[in-house]
Amino acid sequence: MTNKQIATTKAPAALGPYSQGISTGNLIFISGQLPIDAATGKLLEGSISDQTALIMKNIQAIAEEAGSSLSGIVKTTIFLTDLANFQEVNGAYGSFFSEAPPARATIGVAALPLGASIEIEAVATIG
Repeated sequence: MTNKQIATTKAPAALGPYSQGISTGNLIFISGQLPIDAATGKLLEGSISDQTALIMKNIQAIAEEAGSSLSGIVKTTIFLTDLANFQEVNGAYGSFFSEAPPARATIGVAALPLGASIEIEAVATIG
């Protein structure tokens, strides 16, 4: 199987030596996304709901670039610096999945790059 790098200008550029996503076979591994606006390259300073929505839009853009969609997502991991935000994140996150939501883990962490409060990574299928 050959790995293929996924890159789109509709999501923020990678902050280091990694790809926005990698596809192999019929799977796409989407790197952890921070609430960064692709147009400005800046971290969004809005509510945790706004940050979650922006991340999900960035994940959607990467999935679509690879030939998938939000409905193709089978697993996500959410990293939060404050688990008190769990319910608010759930509300915003859940609005992106009208039918069977993907499997998910939510993990409390001490810190995230750029001082972000949330990061989400995903695995999706193609086809």
